[in-house]
Amino acid sequence: MAIGVFDSGVGGLTVHRELTRRFPARDFIYLADQAHAPYGGRSGEDIVELTKTGCERLFDAGASVVVLACNTASAIALRRLQQTWLPGLRERLGRPVNILGIIVPTIEAATGKPWSFEAERPQEGEKVASIAITGVFCTAATAISRVYEIEIDKRREDIAVFSEPCPGLAGLIELGAPREELKVVIDDHVDALRRRIGRHPDKAILGCTHYEIVAELFAQALPAGTALIEQPKAVADALERYFKTHPEYDLGDSGRRDFLTTGQAGPQSEMVSQFWGAPLTFAQA
Repeated sequence: MAIGVFDSGVGGLTVHRELTRRFPARDFIYLADQAHAPYGGRSGEDIVELTKTGCERLFDAGASVVVLACNTASAIALRRLQQTWLPGLRERLGRPVNILGIIVPTIEAATGKPWSFEAERPQEGEKVASIAITGVFCTAATAISRVYEIEIDKRREDIAVFSEPCPGLAGLIELGAPREELKVVIDDHVDALRRRIGRHPDKAILGCTHYEIVAELFAQALPAGTALIEQPKAVADALERYFKTHPEYDLGDSGRRDFLTTGQAGPQSEMVSQFWGAPLTFAQA
């Protein structure tokens, strides 16, 4: 048995790396759906079906819990799969299994409030003393879902959220594009968000796990001191709390690490190897 980590490509390695640091003795299976990456420009139905197929592969390979290390899949597919697909799968497998996303922990980190918290709305005539701005750099599908705007507003009336879709950026990172090329694209998106809201955000969420691989380029483009919400750490914190209250999942204890891809098996890009800290090779799923 193991913890499964699923992403459309290599971006989920940012979450996977933090999880393996937090749970070094646990077994992990990472699956990258590189044959269909990136997900950000796909239709909702495509994203749901591809995510379901990836999760099914991980459960059949022995995963007890699958972490969707993909904001797009978490925003578009997670709730539907939890509600309509998982119950039948549990019955078929005859064991406890679950799918968890990465948006809930990120919103908890961004708001400082638990997911169960809902803010009291200001009374008529009352004004919020001050508004902080959080920018979300994400895929087009995540931006269209407005999940960050909706869920943060439920918990913090003093935070305004503006999403900046970055079409094509995840694909460039997946292909290992030169840092200079990525810097131009990221600078343009940071400036586009600044122009749209009239100033830079106070905080920023990298709402695509691919973007975490080049987080330093976002930090350079934003004003010095702009806080970046660390999505991998937020996810690891949430998962640690979850496992303490859900001991029913068999997560393995041999420290096994498997890396699978639906795309072309073999070594990953130099960018990924530099981020990972060692050459990384995927086997065929």
